Amino acid sequence: MIDYDNELNQEQRSVVMEEGGPLLVIAGAGSGKTRTLTYRVARLIETGVNPSNILLATFTNKAANAMISRVKVLIDDEVAELWAGTFHHIANRILRSNAWRLGYERNFSIIDAEDSRQMMNSCVTETSVAAKNESFPKGAVLRDILSLSVNTASSVEEILLRKYPFFYERIDDIQNVLNLYILNKKKLQIMDFDDLLVNVKELFRAFADVAAFYADKFRHVLVDEYQDTNMIQADLVDVFASRHRNLMVVGDDSQSIYSFRGANFANIIEFPQRYPDCKIFKLETNYRSTPEILNLANLSITYNERQFEKNLRAVRRRGIKPVLVPTSNVIQQANFVAQRVIELVREGIPLNEIAVLYRAHYHSMELQMEMTRRGIPFEIRSGIRFFEQAHIKDVTAYLRIVVNPYDEPAWKRILGLYAGVGKVTADKITKYLIKQEKPLDMALTDAFLKKAKKNAEPALTELQEVIRHLADLSENEATPAKAIDLVLDYGYRAHMQQKYTDMVSREEDLNQLSTFSTKFSTIDNFLAGLALLTNTDTDDVEREDFIEEQKVVLSTIHQAKGLEWQVVIIIWCAEGMLPLERALREEDGEEEERRLFYVASTRAKDQLYFCYPLIDFNRGMGHQIISPSRFIREIAPSSLHERSRPFDQWQVDEEC
Repeated sequence: MIDYDNELNQEQRSVVMEEGGPLLVIAGAGSGKTRTLTYRVARLIETGVNPSNILLATFTNKAANAMISRVKVLIDDEVAELWAGTFHHIANRILRSNAWRLGYERNFSIIDAEDSRQMMNSCVTETSVAAKNESFPKGAVLRDILSLSVNTASSVEEILLRKYPFFYERIDDIQNVLNLYILNKKKLQIMDFDDLLVNVKELFRAFADVAAFYADKFRHVLVDEYQDTNMIQADLVDVFASRHRNLMVVGDDSQSIYSFRGANFANIIEFPQRYPDCKIFKLETNYRSTPEILNLANLSITYNERQFEKNLRAVRRRGIKPVLVPTSNVIQQANFVAQRVIELVREGIPLNEIAVLYRAHYHSMELQMEMTRRGIPFEIRSGIRFFEQAHIKDVTAYLRIVVNPYDEPAWKRILGLYAGVGKVTADKITKYLIKQEKPLDMALTDAFLKKAKKNAEPALTELQEVIRHLADLSENEATPAKAIDLVLDYGYRAHMQQKYTDMVSREEDLNQLSTFSTKFSTIDNFLAGLALLTNTDTDDVEREDFIEEQKVVLSTIHQAKGLEWQVVIIIWCAEGMLPLERALREEDGEEEERRLFYVASTRAKDQLYFCYPLIDFNRGMGHQIISPSRFIREIAPSSLHERSRPFDQWQVDEEC
């Protein structure tokens, strides 16, 4: 028998020992949510519930496998019949037995995102909607449009207006492609990941006997991370629990941060309305952070109106207050973080117990360069290194051919961006150009156009327009910022709109690159500076002896959810950055941004730092004074240790 009294705290034990019925468990950060779910499953089996009658829905197979393994240890028995896994895994099991009712064979195929993208592109070709010289979204964007429409129960028109307004005039063509994609999947006996959920929902709607079978089968339904469910997932959960009504959902409304993926905050916040007889439990004992960090986190989230009130309580002893660090500018912000990392390592804190978090990937640009310069090992969880991103390399390739028209790799990269120019053609044109006395002049001739097949001429004509504008820049205008703007305005912005689902974020990256480039007077100085900054191994700063396998984590807040570190440094805690200005324009945007701030703060176990520059350079507006984030201003001053002067000033004092 499991010793529940000694292995669980009172809050956890109350949940685990509850007999049944609809249960809503609000599990605060670091409160033992997974432990509670695991012991609940073990308790059900221990009291005689057959594992085959238990459904445990998670958001990763890793989480499900970890819980199953722990349950096996707790009850000292096999639980192979337990239905556990992601919603998609569960849906697949159901469809393998019942998809024939919807016209599918039992051996239907499941395609991944890449296969889906290629199939969508084939539908574009088949419908002939991507006419020459007209912008039309690529397969990945079309797949995103359809996926958001399905998972948020929104029309394609609503998705286009909200996220892709630049394609709205092509709505009829887009709808035709999406309809063909859906039709072709059915013909080919194929489902994508969204289809798994959609088809199970349709199965339950169309065949009441199937819905009744699974509702009767699952005597107990448990759902992890319920705040991250979308509308379809919540509807499926309701069907599974409709017969026995033993439904336990576990989550934290204060950590609901994935609306951009289709997660529906209303699912958890309105659960008591869906189940008026539900019992609400709260796990508020935090085993992760110091009282000072939790005090700040508790204060920060109180400003959200739509929430289940909770008060995280620490079991750990007192620590140090979170620190607010203003810096003179973004360069000094990066300098502070790098310097503090080195100091922490000297104090005995492992590099991999330090994380730097930020709202958007481009916020880490200067920090990446500073850590590279100082030789501090780091791992980026928010993507790849800033200057290694495809869109950054694409745009800088245009600048490279302006400085050096014989730059063969740059020409190949640029040519590969244009429709109808494959790798072989790009190689052929590049070899032709670099043999010319003046490659840029030759690229503006009719002879250049004839080096590719006829179908590529319209695209190469667009390239000629970009080159012409870059070549026409006067000596005073030939700044890297102006060149970047021209590349964006004459085709690359449209290229991103067609190709990338995160076009807005990528354009923000390029705007940040443009602002950074104003530090350089010429394009060639800018490119040389980038090469040196991103490839330097040593510099005038003495290298530390770091343990080889350890790295500081650089991550967006979204990617950091569910993780923890001894030390967390949050950068760009300024208005317009956290909260992100564009996010504030979304419905309920401010409250979700505040939840992001809360998630970031609760990742820290021992030390927490908030950094922001006092002055930033905004191209076109010059130097601007920056306000600290509203989320910082909302916190009681007593909960923070605040430096009254910027980092570069108090650094000098301390050195003296």
